[in-house]
Amino acid sequence: MSITVGSALPGATLLQMGPDGPEPVALGAKLAGRKVAIFAVPGAYTGVCTTAHVPSFIRTKAAFDAKGVDEVICISVNDPFVMAAWGESTGATEAGITMLADAESAFTTAIGMDFTAPPAGLIQRSARYAMLVEDGIVKVLHREENPGVCEASAGEALLAAI
Repeated sequence: MSITVGSALPGATLLQMGPDGPEPVALGAKLAGRKVAIFAVPGAYTGVCTTAHVPSFIRTKAAFDAKGVDEVICISVNDPFVMAAWGESTGATEAGITMLADAESAFTTAIGMDFTAPPAGLIQRSARYAMLVEDGIVKVLHREENPGVCEASAGEALLAAI
């Protein structure tokens, strides 16, 4: 089942790099009582994800802060080591974007945002989307029809919708 506006996000444990290695992140606890922008990409270090999607949220991070968004989170079906390195190499970490790994695609699959594209080597990955979540409830959701495009899911488009 794909999530829609008004859906409650399921409880999920994602991963991030901490000072001593990978650490679990309980998404439900992170979202409780907060306004959070979440965007997801098909893969770290891939073309559009690196050249368009992440940069769009770096450019708009201060504007999200000004609109009362407590945190901007990037999720990808990758391991936490890759997400940490990608956050550093793109400047996302320095910009204050939280990089979370959905290593087993459990969250992505639970919300109906998974896809597979064997010719590109993308197996059980995340669709490209962006959403605003308030206290765990989806308030705005922009999903790209084509994972190779970053328009509706760009930081500017989500920002304009809130």
